[in-house]
Amino acid sequence: MRAVTWQGRRNVAVETVPDPRIQEPTDVIVRITTSGLCGSDLHLYEVLGPFLDPGDVLGHEPMGLVEEVGPQVRRVKPGDRVVVPFNVCCGTCPMCERGLHSQCETTQVHDHGTGASLFGYTKLYGQVPGGQAEYLRVPFGDNLPIPVPEGPPDDRFVYLSDVLPTAWQAVEYADVPPGGSVAVLGLGPIGDMAARIALHRGAGLVIGIDPVPERRARAAARGVHVVEPSEDGGPVERVRDATGGRGPDAVIDAVGMEAHGAPVARTLHSVVACLPDAVARPMMRRFGVDRLSALHLAVELVRRGGTVSLSGVYGGAADPMPLFAMFDKQLTLRMGQANVLRWVDRLLPLLTDDDPLGVDDFATHRLPLTEAPEAYEMFQTKRDGAVKILFTP
Repeated sequence: MRAVTWQGRRNVAVETVPDPRIQEPTDVIVRITTSGLCGSDLHLYEVLGPFLDPGDVLGHEPMGLVEEVGPQVRRVKPGDRVVVPFNVCCGTCPMCERGLHSQCETTQVHDHGTGASLFGYTKLYGQVPGGQAEYLRVPFGDNLPIPVPEGPPDDRFVYLSDVLPTAWQAVEYADVPPGGSVAVLGLGPIGDMAARIALHRGAGLVIGIDPVPERRARAAARGVHVVEPSEDGGPVERVRDATGGRGPDAVIDAVGMEAHGAPVARTLHSVVACLPDAVARPMMRRFGVDRLSALHLAVELVRRGGTVSLSGVYGGAADPMPLFAMFDKQLTLRMGQANVLRWVDRLLPLLTDDDPLGVDDFATHRLPLTEAPEAYEMFQTKRDGAVKILFTP
């Protein structure tokens, strides 16, 4: 089959790789019809090379048709249409039963001390082949794939794999009171969708902060109060002006380690990514090389007694947190990989013809899988208004 593979820093290629096969009696093979390019994929493209091998298949936002099932699978059958969550989780362990699918005890990566395995996401999370490919092996066939109805185009459902549950969890964790205010840092796919969900769930004021004009315009068209961070006065002053001088009730950091405005950390990203893996891995795990400007801004923006919700991914193990400010302001901080299956029942009723969250036209680009190298570069440099890119194998 053809698949998007990691080859090195800022270097992905579409190669012919072995077809996946049934390995366990509970496996299913899915023929992929649509797969998304995620902001987290840029961490692999730019930073996390020490935890990848050339040829690793990328991607964790797929959907498609069941092609083959193992002998113990009962819930789905060949021909069924399914979305594949990015968490590789069993659905039956104590963590999954608590709705913490990203902490699945069956697939935790004990060698690295990390949570549940993820599709297409480095040795840190199991080095499981990903879904930017023509076919994908999906374990736990009776619990993991999400059956979806026939009829609507893939755009209606593909975001159940990551974007929708990640954004929903970000808003849930933000705990915005009815009619309250929330600021969203970063209007990429997750930030954009989190802003839409916050409005849908009754926030009175949603403020979106992003340096990219096309992203601000896109959010403003949905009713978001947008802020350009480099304008006179900076975002803190303008957000406080919009919230009566107090600051928003919550801030969602949808940026993570890709934050702008931190040149020293950006240089460290580049240097560490070029070191031999044996040197780079412990350096990244022990010392951390994240750009924390978005997190520090979140702490500064939020009102006293408010909540900071982190959906943006941070990778360093020893980042300097602004603990004094967080303690002094009596903040609540919630974070973590999205527990996809936990939120599906709340999200599916919103994926109707009324389309309240605007999923049908959420993608800015739809490209054949063969154009993945160009798509990664375009998304990384934020060219051509790229917010969400979908691949068709």
